[in-house]
Amino acid sequence: MSTHAYRDVAIGAGLAFVAGFVDAAAFIALTGLFTAHVTGNFVLIGAELISTSTGVLAKLLALPMFVLAVAVTRLIALALERSGSPPLRPLLAFEAAVLIAFSVAGAVLSPLGSPDGAKAIGVGMLGVAAMGIQNGIGRLVIGHLAATTVMTVNVTQAVIDLTDRLCGARLGDQVRTRLRRTLSAVLAFAAGALAGAFGFATLSFWCMLVPAAILVGLLIVPEQKPAA
Repeated sequence: MSTHAYRDVAIGAGLAFVAGFVDAAAFIALTGLFTAHVTGNFVLIGAELISTSTGVLAKLLALPMFVLAVAVTRLIALALERSGSPPLRPLLAFEAAVLIAFSVAGAVLSPLGSPDGAKAIGVGMLGVAAMGIQNGIGRLVIGHLAATTVMTVNVTQAVIDLTDRLCGARLGDQVRTRLRRTLSAVLAFAAGALAGAFGFATLSFWCMLVPAAILVGLLIVPEQKPAA
């Protein structure tokens, strides 16, 4: 693979691992709150409203917090682009900072008590904000890569490409590159989810420092040079 190909795989797989880790650990810690995407929260809101369980308020607040995080990410990216600075590294650092705040707040405030209580909601919104930033990064900066927070599209596309290959179709360079990106993202997300579940069982909220450290590590990945 070329240098750019290795760069893309490192960023895509690294961010997918982060999303899987945070989503699994936060789901356990915050009584079923999805932080990496809002679709699951919509489903859980409906289920909990008819079962009269707790945690609905946090899931309702997740959407406006997610929207706010994406909007702030967009504003930061615009400001950086206007100044001529590549936005990827500052946005990764921003996400890492919010994840560290999520980890520290969760650890300090534990036990969080009721899922609808102020402590649980405050901590949960930090996790949602971090993943909102990552979703923003995925759309604004690395849109050419596979999705890093939701795997449904990646799995669908990978199955289509693999089926074509098994049926004897010749895969062009573009398709092979896409397959490499989607498979690496899916595998990294799955590994992250497993690590997040066991990490929270072992270290509680301090485990969130692991994905934060991965984001910091991605800061050393070279910036992609703009096309001439």
